[in-house]
Amino acid sequence: MKRIVSISLGSSSRNHRAEVELLGEKFVVERIGTDGDLNLASRKYEELDGQVDVLCMGGTDLYFYLDNKKYPVRDAFRIIRGVRKTPVADGSKLKVSLEYATVKKLAEMGIIKSGMKTLMISAVDRFGMAKALEEVGCQVIFGDFYFALGLPIPLRSTKSVKILAKILLPVLCRLPFKLLYPVGKKQEENKPRFSHLFNWAEIIAGDFNYISRYMPQDLKGKIVLTNTVTEKDVNKLKERGVKTLVTSTPELSGRSFGTNVIEGILVCVLSKKSEDIEGKEAIACLEKLGFQPRIEHLN
Repeated sequence: MKRIVSISLGSSSRNHRAEVELLGEKFVVERIGTDGDLNLASRKYEELDGQVDVLCMGGTDLYFYLDNKKYPVRDAFRIIRGVRKTPVADGSKLKVSLEYATVKKLAEMGIIKSGMKTLMISAVDRFGMAKALEEVGCQVIFGDFYFALGLPIPLRSTKSVKILAKILLPVLCRLPFKLLYPVGKKQEENKPRFSHLFNWAEIIAGDFNYISRYMPQDLKGKIVLTNTVTEKDVNKLKERGVKTLVTSTPELSGRSFGTNVIEGILVCVLSKKSEDIEGKEAIACLEKLGFQPRIEHLN
């Protein structure tokens, strides 16, 4: 039996364990939250090094990928500095190809249509999704300045996002990660912000922790395109009137795990390091495994 463990900077209240059978082999997939404690996360990595098949990084990425350029995140590498034996998957590379393919599939299905008003919470950490939304003709506002930096400056093209990334990411990637992203208990707090952007949008896309932290009470009729959600998250979106929920990763025993876990599964199935798995190979393997985007009509 393969064991895949995701150690996350997120809240321990979102912990989950699932047993699945894939291609005739059994997998145990587990998520352990460390409530934003980087030192605890680092200790967990060291404790499990050599004890499990793949260690996965949740709540942060090792890199931000923008086309052929990647930007290393200093805090993320500090956390795994003690890992010597077990391969580590953070999902950042898979995220680019998987979320790009997910948007294209939704467009083919008619769920996403050209001209739809779309708020993408942050594009620098999900550039594949950003590119695909632009290519299928959505009218997109990229909210990187709003939600990461608190500055009411809209970005309306991936070209603008790349210019921003080139200027700011070399600096931002060296800052403490908790200054840029909600970790630990902050992921459970809802502090509505820039509600006019949510009200304007027909589609709300991007990282769920950002969405959950800043979304208003009324999301009636919206499509939410995101990553990992728990059963509690789904109920919260349903109560607020969300029409359709889409996650790029499938539901496993009541929860959609992040791309870090899905990448960990690919590492086991393909017997390759995550950095050696190319996008087309990853998508083909996911199709063979029967992994499809989760599409749930809530209201």
